[in-house]
Amino acid sequence: MTPHTPVRHAANRPRPFALNTLALLATLSLAAQATAQTSAVTLDLASAVTRAIANGPDVNTSRANLQKAQANSKAVQADPTSIITDQLAAQQTLQSATVGIANTKLSVMQTVISQYLGIYEADQRTSLNAAQVNFYSRSLQIAQARLAAKVATQLDVTKAQNSLSSNQQELADAKAQRPIAAAQLTKTLGLGQTAVTVKDPAAPPALSSTLASLQTGLDDRLPSLVQAANAVQTAQLQVKVSDNDYTPARTLQDAQTALSNAQRDLDSGRKVALTALNDAYRAAQNAREQVGISAASLAAQQTSLNQAQARLKAGTAAAIDVQNAQVLLLSAQFALTQAQDNSWKALAALSVAAGKDVTGLVQ
Repeated sequence: MTPHTPVRHAANRPRPFALNTLALLATLSLAAQATAQTSAVTLDLASAVTRAIANGPDVNTSRANLQKAQANSKAVQADPTSIITDQLAAQQTLQSATVGIANTKLSVMQTVISQYLGIYEADQRTSLNAAQVNFYSRSLQIAQARLAAKVATQLDVTKAQNSLSSNQQELADAKAQRPIAAAQLTKTLGLGQTAVTVKDPAAPPALSSTLASLQTGLDDRLPSLVQAANAVQTAQLQVKVSDNDYTPARTLQDAQTALSNAQRDLDSGRKVALTALNDAYRAAQNAREQVGISAASLAAQQTSLNQAQARLKAGTAAAIDVQNAQVLLLSAQFALTQAQDNSWKALAALSVAAGKDVTGLVQ
């Protein structure tokens, strides 16, 4: 009897080309995933600001508006048929675009500083909270041991447990804030899904500009005041071209009313801008002073840690006392970090209010 030979159907036969194609696609997919996972960039604060100003969408839009205004102004000037109102409008548009791109750079710088420091603080807060969790975990163990030895109460254990739970929640929150802050910065810089690592920011510079120097020329640096001044200039021109014997008196009266309103708006805008500038300047000064206070507190806490370590060595303190001093030192370090970051932010806000960079980051 002839053994039965299984029949291999065509549909079940291996297809080397198809299998090879699938393998290739799988390999490419894995390679792409690996590339996406390993794509990373390390930035310092200055390079982050420079990158955003060079390639940021807001700056690119302002740059395009400036180029458009330059081309239009050149065309109007070369056109022998252009009337005076068109010439003035083209000139004002160019002026507004010039001031606009300068202020857009300042606004982008302020945004990058805030987002960059958000990442940095999240990293520092995570380290601090992790140390606090370790400390309170040990404190809970000690409280439980004391309860077992009947030298503490259940309330002491409950308090220790609550402190630990609170710090564990703070640690989880700090870890959750980090990717959010990173996503905001990568979007501003146009980095897509790139992982971002930030370096320690440099110490914020001292405020070298005087308030008077920042007030000088403010009308020419702030877009809102430039627009208000342009409105006055346009209204003045309308009064001039309407003040004759061939234009209806009502047209002249309307032009004069428009001029009065425009002048009033300019005066009001100037007062608002000066108030904002004064407030921003005072905030920058206060932030700078807080850096000094925090630095002094850090130095004092370092002394406390040194003393705790000496007492431990002498046998007059426990290890938990040194651990507590170490956590307090980390807390003081984080307070100094926040103070320095607030100084950076205050300088950025002052730059925007003044229409002039005082951080040294905008080239």
